[in-house]
Amino acid sequence: MLQLLPLVLLCLLAGSASGATIYKCIDAGKVSYSDRPCGAAAVALAAAPALPGDAAAALERLARERKLLQEIEQERALRGQQAAREAARTERAAAAERRRCDKLRLQRKWADEDSARAGRDEAGQARLKAKRQGEVLAVECPA
Repeated sequence: MLQLLPLVLLCLLAGSASGATIYKCIDAGKVSYSDRPCGAAAVALAAAPALPGDAAAALERLARERKLLQEIEQERALRGQQAAREAARTERAAAAERRRCDKLRLQRKWADEDSARAGRDEAGQARLKAKRQGEVLAVECPA
């Protein structure tokens, strides 16, 4: 455990030094670098770490993935709109079918009523009409 302590301290110090300001000093034609200003002629340099090749590639991949995500979200929204339109269309068709079946049921009811009220001469004709109306209803609206 004690053998790892110097390594841990070195890592901690290296991490804090990477974000510090570096000063460039020119003294008698000699250039030196320090973490403290060396006089009035000291120039502060920003210590910006260079991106390694993997980080640049990762940024490019991130940009591509963001663009792909945006395209996927647009496609999902488009499919959602299409599904909503299809659901509305299906609901309108079902409502029209219900209205048509209700109309056929009403016509059959009227034909049955006419059959019940008809006299002897008209009774056979009214029963035939009611039977046919029932058959139309059974074919058009089986449920």
